[in-house]
Amino acid sequence: MTPLTVASDITSNSIPKWQPATWKDYVAYYEDPNLDEVRVFFDRGYLFVDMGNEGINHSRFARLFAMLFGFWFARKPEQIAEDLGGCVIEKPETQGASPDIVLYMGEEIPQWQEGEPRRINLNKWRVPNLVGEVADTTLATDLDEKKRLYSALQIPEYWVIDIKGERVLAFYLQENGKYQQIENSVALEGLPIFLLEQTLAQMNQGTNVTAALWFAQQIANL
Repeated sequence: MTPLTVASDITSNSIPKWQPATWKDYVAYYEDPNLDEVRVFFDRGYLFVDMGNEGINHSRFARLFAMLFGFWFARKPEQIAEDLGGCVIEKPETQGASPDIVLYMGEEIPQWQEGEPRRINLNKWRVPNLVGEVADTTLATDLDEKKRLYSALQIPEYWVIDIKGERVLAFYLQENGKYQQIENSVALEGLPIFLLEQTLAQMNQGTNVTAALWFAQQIANL
């Protein structure tokens, strides 16, 4: 398989999963105005292109977690936090990703300046405290190649939200540079992962709004 050269010449049906590519190929995809729904990932010479709209399920669950973060931090107004879900994070020439969840906590949160690219340059800014992927059709790569990508970027905590399995697989980066699965979030101290899974189950009985409200009730006494 030869590396890509012109992003706009390739249709979604012809794009394989991770494939050899250059940084120029990666940049061409996310800068192509005709491909505004594309999510692109690059890891040391390999490219993954997630073409098109993810659909209802992906949207429901992605927006659920945005609401969960809102309710969680409402209990801790002193905690500085910024939800930048969907923003591109990258180390130019080496790695790039478009996580569904991008959560910064504390100081030194990235700020965009006029004239700069609309991406988070990790050579300039620190890494997020937490990133996550909502896995509807991408579970295998979220638990394999993307997991290795985020560990290489030294993201402290990584979540994979398995929609079909109603699971949240949470990992924390160890000193050896590898992720280990955890039962309680480190970034959101005091949050048990099983409570997130119970919240996912609530989606079968209502909407993402009612599930988020249920979560808010559960954390009231944590």
